[in-house]
Amino acid sequence: MAGLSFRDRFFTPPVARAITSPSGILALGAGAGAGILLTGGPIGAIALGLLAWAARVGVAVPRNRTERIDPFTLSEPWRHYMRDAMQAHQRFQEAVHDARPGPTRERLAEIDARVQTGVQEVWRIARRGHDLVDAHRRVDPEAVRREMEITRANAAQPWADEATTERTMEALRAQLATVERLERVIADADSQLRLLNARLDEAAARTIELAVQASSASDLGGLGADVDSMVDDMEALRQAIEETGGGSAVAGTG
Repeated sequence: MAGLSFRDRFFTPPVARAITSPSGILALGAGAGAGILLTGGPIGAIALGLLAWAARVGVAVPRNRTERIDPFTLSEPWRHYMRDAMQAHQRFQEAVHDARPGPTRERLAEIDARVQTGVQEVWRIARRGHDLVDAHRRVDPEAVRREMEITRANAAQPWADEATTERTMEALRAQLATVERLERVIADADSQLRLLNARLDEAAARTIELAVQASSASDLGGLGADVDSMVDDMEALRQAIEETGGGSAVAGTG
């Protein structure tokens, strides 16, 4: 499985921060100063300044690491989603291979690079979903609710300490909130990944048809835009799962 394209690695938060970071601005100034000393003119100063700034930004571009995808390390339904995405990608690649050599095949190959990125995103989402389900299994919400009922009952006893009881209830409520958050994130990931996989299957089917019928790259219509939109939605879903606290929830239940 190919890694992310340079485009996908460039448009990332680390690169965005590096472009306007103080170190980037300092690199630009240092390069410009060196340019003046070496060339004595503004053109050299601008050229070396931009070169130093570009080097600083280039360091922030994430390296292209290829992840090995193994659906059998996942539980259901995540294994099914991953295998379905891989099968759709295989159909897409076969269609690209069957297309007549020329601009149409070249354009399809460009779109295939984005599909590869999408499959990698499905892998990341599926792994996160698997981890979240595993974390949810390690927390019994019914046991937490029973403990809350017992604590409430004990609070009425004359020997009960009000402050201790309240701290206990706060801890139990926090546990229950974690479980409920996990359930919401899992349900959202499941439904959205199901939809995105359906869109990937649709794109593969369209590609099979277009690879045979298209006489020029323009005949591909909005396939590239549709694939870009689909992959963007996959990336957004993966980021949303991470940002809603899924990662910390998993870590906290181990």
